[in-house]
Amino acid sequence: MADITDIKSILYTEKSLALQERGVVVVQTSPKITKNSLKELFRVYFGVLPKQINSSTIRGKTKRFRGVTGKRNDLKKFFVTLPEGAAIEALTA
Repeated sequence: MADITDIKSILYTEKSLALQERGVVVVQTSPKITKNSLKELFRVYFGVLPKQINSSTIRGKTKRFRGVTGKRNDLKKFFVTLPEGAAIEALTA
């Protein structure tokens, strides 16, 4: 099972804040986490059983800086739809 530390951040962008008004939370996680494990995390840690979860995998870009080639980290974004009337305390504070 995944741990709460697998959730890197909750995204606060213009688009994600507009989605939050409709009950969708955008979460950035490590690439190894799955929909089922994220659903279990929300149930255990936040006390909310998500209605729907959509995912998007983002591959890290290869970049050059001063002649040195590097690579950004891979990550996953999950769009978690909460049930009607449900809220997460950490987001409303």
